[in-house]
Amino acid sequence: MTRWFGPSNGRFWPRVAELAPRYGVPGCKARGKRRAQNTDFSLRKPHFRVRLVPSASTIPLRTALLTAIRWSAARWAPLAACCLLLAGPAQGAAPPPEPVARYWVRLRHKGGVRFDPATYFSPPAQARRQRQHLPAADSTDFPVRADFLRQIRAVADSVTLVSRWFNAVSCRATPAQAARLRQLPGVASVEPWEGSAALVAGQRSATERGTPRISADDRQLARRQTASLGGPLLRQAGLNGQGLCIAIFDVGFVGAVRHPAFQQVHQDKRVVATYDFVRRGPNVFVGGTHGTEVFSCLAGLLPDGTPLGLAPQAEFLLARTERLTREIYAEEEAWLAAAEWADRNGADIINSSLGYTDRRYFPEQMNGRTSLVARAAALAVRKGILVVNAAGNDGEDPDWHTIGTPADADSVLAVGGLDPDTYLHIDFSSYGPSADRRLKPNVVAFGTVLAAAPGGYVRTQGTSFSSPLMAGFAACVWQRNRQLTAMQLFTQLQASADLYPYFDYAHGYGLPHASAFLRPGSTTPAGQQTVDFIRQDTVLAVVIRPEAAVIPAQVLPLYSDSVRLVNTAPQKVPAVGREELAPPPGRQPERQTAPAGPEPAPLVPLVRPGYLYWHVADRRGVLRSYEVREVTQRAVLQIPLRTLQPGDTVRVCYRGITQSYPQP
Repeated sequence: MTRWFGPSNGRFWPRVAELAPRYGVPGCKARGKRRAQNTDFSLRKPHFRVRLVPSASTIPLRTALLTAIRWSAARWAPLAACCLLLAGPAQGAAPPPEPVARYWVRLRHKGGVRFDPATYFSPPAQARRQRQHLPAADSTDFPVRADFLRQIRAVADSVTLVSRWFNAVSCRATPAQAARLRQLPGVASVEPWEGSAALVAGQRSATERGTPRISADDRQLARRQTASLGGPLLRQAGLNGQGLCIAIFDVGFVGAVRHPAFQQVHQDKRVVATYDFVRRGPNVFVGGTHGTEVFSCLAGLLPDGTPLGLAPQAEFLLARTERLTREIYAEEEAWLAAAEWADRNGADIINSSLGYTDRRYFPEQMNGRTSLVARAAALAVRKGILVVNAAGNDGEDPDWHTIGTPADADSVLAVGGLDPDTYLHIDFSSYGPSADRRLKPNVVAFGTVLAAAPGGYVRTQGTSFSSPLMAGFAACVWQRNRQLTAMQLFTQLQASADLYPYFDYAHGYGLPHASAFLRPGSTTPAGQQTVDFIRQDTVLAVVIRPEAAVIPAQVLPLYSDSVRLVNTAPQKVPAVGREELAPPPGRQPERQTAPAGPEPAPLVPLVRPGYLYWHVADRRGVLRSYEVREVTQRAVLQIPLRTLQPGDTVRVCYRGITQSYPQP
């Protein structure tokens, strides 16, 4: 930084010299024989420059002309502000430029536009619409009018998105330019979007954080994360996602090109297209490793061939829609652009391990109709694409514990997290319902997984990884019956869950399983009952029937290389899309070596604990309360009758069978 002072400015030097060390200036010195007449204030590592034109002694410093200011770090702002205050307003200076903000410009119509679906859509995209008896194209597929777009480009500061689906343009403009945009003949409305400074997202760095060493416990987790959904049954039936195209929207896929977990995918050239909607280029293997880990929960393999996901033979579209420093709404624009791109390139399923919450919305807005991404996701479903989205990681946040968006959209399959040890809701997984009291999440999958990361494999947590597990499961189910529409598949996935038709706002309908499709009727015997409702004077008692009171025994495995020290410090899982390893690096507990023992079987089947799920729903189906109880005796529940209102329904689910008691 260089600061020139005229002969009359020497009296200000002591004040500047006093402020310099206070604000961490690396160094300063005075040059010249007479400091009061010729002073050069220099910083050895310049971050900005304030240059004042030398003035005669009769001109006070407050009339000096400020000719250039360049900022690069906020820490220097107080010192620069002091310099400007000392200088005072320059006479004849130009007014400051108007601020540039983001605007959403809706256009009036698409009249006169010509469009050929056969040349715009890829063959798989055309085939998807034909299978689901959808039109080859509708008005939302037509391009925006070129003349409208030219007019907007001529007025706005810049155009950041052109959306066919919404017949709209997102642009940056000053208030004066926005006023001019409203006067254009093709513009229906110009809506300002709330702006905010860029915020650090907390995304972990893209450095290698995996390890090539895989313990027996980790290997068991890798097998259980797919076996919990019926992975062995799906593989026996030859269902592995082949013929399906899955689009993954994420923050980046660092290391995915060379990682051995994806060797077969790349050899078969099943990554059919990539695009970075942040930098607007084809390279998505930058930005972060989160997408790599999500990708592995769909198609990754361990060195011994153990699949980490259920769709290793699917084709993939990789889209980078997130950035490390978040700008309000910019990521939602990227999500919308990626959805239109995925539709054009033939995606059958979109996996979005992303969510947007309190940095731009209130919980009351999680209704599936407010956010741009929720509306975009709903439109993608209308075009025959199943959208699977993570529910979120805000379950322990006292200010925001509900789902984010686009998981709030009614036709988006929101996936919550399940604890692999207890098979219950994992603490960080976001709760439902939506703001308009619809069921969310819809289903659950493991929230702790083994995933591929640069350098090897990691144990990690988050609903970001529940979502791709479910997307792979959906791909296998759709592979079995390609004639299903997206919403028919959505409905069948919910119905295949282990709690269905019971539900709550922590587990949704529960954990889907392949046996519901491959062995129908094997999981829930028709007409069987497991509990009795006994109405007494003041309570409604729920008693387990004797024939349902036998709990199977379980043989526990021994993993001699996987014993961990007890860690009592709570570990917070960041927002969805920005999960950390579990446990985080640098705090990995040391593993204790237990006495050597025989190696466990390839997959030790774990019996799920005996839980009783119950809720009270009002006449609209909205839950008043819900709970999960571990069963230790047959007399498991007593509900005070005074807490039940006319029209309420008590539902109980035990061992996969749901029974109801209607309150008169």
